Amino acid sequence: MNELTYTRCGDYYIPDLKLSEQPEAPIGKYGRMRQRYLKEHRPSLYSSLILSEKLYPHLLEIDRAARERMEAMLPCMMEAADVTEELKAHDPMRWVGLMNTLKAQAEEIIRDELIYN
Repeated sequence: MNELTYTRCGDYYIPDLKLSEQPEAPIGKYGRMRQRYLKEHRPSLYSSLILSEKLYPHLLEIDRAARERMEAMLPCMMEAADVTEELKAHDPMRWVGLMNTLKAQAEEIIRDELIYN
């Protein structure tokens, strides 16, 4: 076990604590959503993840899984709703509306399965 060292600051001794190295990858939209959810609704889990230095890897994993899930779901949903390139060419406004609806549905599923679970 490592010996803990202290630094004197006035009349107090403050432990010399250092965090381990973390990857420098940015946390995406879904990772930030998960972080906000944990902080507001699951504070004990949030604190535990911070203290064990597992929060950042957890957020990166949630963000990666959510993006992969979105990429897998959207083409299937487009096929089921008959949203094609032909529709895009003939009626672009309808295509945009359908795509926005499908993306909103997919994000709702992702939030329910990964973010708020």
